[in-house]
Amino acid sequence: MINLAVINLKDIINFIKKVIIILLVLFIFFQIISKVKNANIISIISELKEKNFLDNLHTRVIEESIVISKSFEENKITNEKVSGIKKLLMSEIAVLDTEKDLMEAENMEELLEIDETNPEMNNKNTVNIADNLPTKIIEENNKVDTFTDVYNSVKIKNESKYPLTQEMLVPNVDLDNKTDIVIYHTHTCESYTPTEANNYVATGNFRTIDLEKSVARVGTELSNELISLGFNVNHNKTYHDYPAYTGSYTRGLSTIQNILANESNAEFVIDLHRDALGNNSGYAPSVQIGEEVGAQIMFVIGSDGGGLEHPNWINNFKFAIKIQEKANEMYPGLFKPIILRDSRYNQHVAKGACIIEVGATGNTLEQCNISMKYLAKVIKEVMK
Repeated sequence: MINLAVINLKDIINFIKKVIIILLVLFIFFQIISKVKNANIISIISELKEKNFLDNLHTRVIEESIVISKSFEENKITNEKVSGIKKLLMSEIAVLDTEKDLMEAENMEELLEIDETNPEMNNKNTVNIADNLPTKIIEENNKVDTFTDVYNSVKIKNESKYPLTQEMLVPNVDLDNKTDIVIYHTHTCESYTPTEANNYVATGNFRTIDLEKSVARVGTELSNELISLGFNVNHNKTYHDYPAYTGSYTRGLSTIQNILANESNAEFVIDLHRDALGNNSGYAPSVQIGEEVGAQIMFVIGSDGGGLEHPNWINNFKFAIKIQEKANEMYPGLFKPIILRDSRYNQHVAKGACIIEVGATGNTLEQCNISMKYLAKVIKEVMK
């Protein structure tokens, strides 16, 4: 009996050794496969560099694609899928190469705070505004408005290369379609100062993927207010800045072009944002209207000054002036000066396309939602 036990133990030990050897062979095999796949990815990058497709922006896109490729590898994707990823990567970079860095520059431009001490950007001319309602700009946590041009009650901060003439400022433009409106968000994850009622899990600096706590929720509020006033509203809440911020405007352009081609004939297209202004948590532009405190609103209008085709940008600009002039009659202080820039911001898609920035990081979601009620009423008057 004792000898039999010794023999069985040896057999078990030999079996374990064989298993270990097999596992080691499998481990080495998969390591080799992994290196081959990574070599394929590296060869893709080398090929693109030889074709001068890469620059700083493109490099970031590729790095993100490598991360995606590695995650697929961990899930044992097939060679056909790897080939598909390569084709997709090549096509995406080709598109970005055509637009160069101009659209990404638009992304980063919103994060730059203009030096308000610049005398060229600080026209101190006063504007007489008819105060028909009890409104008051709240100075605390705000900034002094700076501007370069004035049309009646409307102030404009011209950051474009174009000098503005009187003809360019006259809002003699109208829309053929006054019932359909599209709202979307290039930076869908932009968020505000959390409150007890609207707290959220942050996915970045004043950013969240919770659509009920981000600027997308403000878009829902505006949509509901407009619908109650008789408009047909298409509100799109697609993420364009998550998981990657880079390329937000490229993805946003695809979304809005698809909407206008297949879902809506709208001419009034609102890209709803939150003012970034360096993500300064202390900046909270606010206005009191009656007994309510809302966030101030700001138009950002693009042109073709940055090199992207946008021949009819003046229509967008005039339409923004038209809306803001009516807002100044109804709720003085609701809007901050219009900003005109060289960047296009995808506003070439429609006659009445614009960026509307609602509040800043220091504002709360509640304040921004309050402002949407008044903005909707202004739009209703303009569209009559």
